[in-house]
Amino acid sequence: MQWLRLSFFSSVLFFACAISVSQASTETTPSQEFAGYVPASYAMELKNRFRIDHKVEQVTLIIQRNYGSSPVVVVLPDGSKWYASRHPESVKWLDGITGDFISIKNPMPGPWQLLGDILPDSKIEKVSDINIDVEPLPQPLYQGERLKVTARLTADDLTMRMPGLEYMVEWTSKFISDHRPGDDNFATGTIIVGAYKDNGEGLDEKPDDGVFTGSKNLDQPAGHYTFKVTARNNIFEREFTMPFLLSRQPVTVKMIAPEDPLQGTWHLQLQVDEAEVLLSQTHFHFELVGPAGLQLPIVLLDMPKPELMLALPRVTEFGSYRVKGTVVSTTIRGREIFLSIPEMFFNLIEPPEPPPSQEELDARAAAIAAVEEAKARENAIFWIVAVNIGLLILGIVALIIWRKKQSLAKAIAAAELRLQQENKDKPKTESSEGQLDLDDLDLTIPDEKL
Repeated sequence: MQWLRLSFFSSVLFFACAISVSQASTETTPSQEFAGYVPASYAMELKNRFRIDHKVEQVTLIIQRNYGSSPVVVVLPDGSKWYASRHPESVKWLDGITGDFISIKNPMPGPWQLLGDILPDSKIEKVSDINIDVEPLPQPLYQGERLKVTARLTADDLTMRMPGLEYMVEWTSKFISDHRPGDDNFATGTIIVGAYKDNGEGLDEKPDDGVFTGSKNLDQPAGHYTFKVTARNNIFEREFTMPFLLSRQPVTVKMIAPEDPLQGTWHLQLQVDEAEVLLSQTHFHFELVGPAGLQLPIVLLDMPKPELMLALPRVTEFGSYRVKGTVVSTTIRGREIFLSIPEMFFNLIEPPEPPPSQEELDARAAAIAAVEEAKARENAIFWIVAVNIGLLILGIVALIIWRKKQSLAKAIAAAELRLQQENKDKPKTESSEGQLDLDDLDLTIPDEKL
């Protein structure tokens, strides 16, 4: 049921610059749904003015501005204004760096106007509803497969195309495990496996062409999942879900070690499941990466039988090696697939030296004993010399001290003798008569008699 009833000159409005749209057919394949764009019919527009009649129940405006400009100002028929920061709660407004999303319920009938740095030659288009159209995942789908899937944002089943639309819509894709017993993903929950981009990078063909391209991370446990895609912003949120089975790779590659890693050759054991892919259209490409910048490509174009042992180039440098590989093939249903093989590793380790013989052990013990004996002899000599030097120094110091004491005693005796001689030769003066010589006084205290 169509959401809005549109008149010839007023309707649910879509304001954008150079938006191209394509009519989706319900009977076409996914690849046909995304082929080509045709211009949509435009409602009457007078530059940045447009009219809404009384039958319109909801309006969604998508306005394209010059990059980095301020959000537009919406002027209502009664002259009141709405801003991105001030508007009724019933209005949802998302302002991005390249445009505005504005959703209005029960808009006021009459002439409306938009003020802002709007790109020239913008048009007002008729739209009714915004939805997403997601290309379903192919089946069978294999682990490690490089998968290109597309999605588009639609209005009235027409593809919306607008520069900068990628920055205004957030796309998320998830795998949700069905938790079926026996599946490898039984204990796996919800996994975010990628997003959709319209930037012309990676697997996306052209930027801003309205076709969003996703590259999914399929390095997940095998089993039954639900594929969920969400496109959302502050104005709307749309979801797409589908069940699918993630199958194990139809090609198995194992590393086979030689009996003698130093002299033998490493091999890759290749197995192809002919019930899933065509053997004649299965081609392998490997790369051997090793130390010192080693990078050797290994290509196998013809697979003569389902099982094959592929010899790797012989390596001689000690170190770690890894093998990266990809496989291109065709399923039995005719779908071309590109698979990434999990990396494989091996090490070339230098062998240990042989143990020494008994003669070598005896020689080492004798050498160690001789070294220890020489060290002990050196230590003994060192201590003998040190003790002798210490005793010599002590003797010299004692001799010096004794000599100094002898000299001091002789000096004191000579001084006393000189003083005595001077006292004998000195005449006694009259002033000294009657005075007692201090030397004549006996100052000792006699012992008390008991």
